[in-house]
Amino acid sequence: MHEEIKNVDESWKENVAKEKESSGEGKDFIPPEPNFTFFITTLSLQVLVSLGQMANPATNKKEENFKQAKFLIDTLDMLKTKTKGNLSDDEVKSLESVLYELRMLYVSKDKGVKI
Repeated sequence: MHEEIKNVDESWKENVAKEKESSGEGKDFIPPEPNFTFFITTLSLQVLVSLGQMANPATNKKEENFKQAKFLIDTLDMLKTKTKGNLSDDEVKSLESVLYELRMLYVSKDKGVKI
């Protein structure tokens, strides 16, 4: 039985490698520079998915999850508090702008919730 699992695992690895090769995935991929603005943008995109503004990449469907959206907005607000005095002017403006826009969108989507 252990040999069967090993064979299946090796077969799976080979298939994944072939798919990557045929799709060109991984060849010329250059990840974006990890910086604070990219990080808050990533979190804000997750909020947009949670508010149903964008399709969930896992399901390709628009879904609403207000608890998740609120958690992510609160996380961005926590970052604002914890990084106070340590960000550039552009980073502060970007974070404040993102927070404002996401809060307004959240309230417009779910009128009964106060932030």
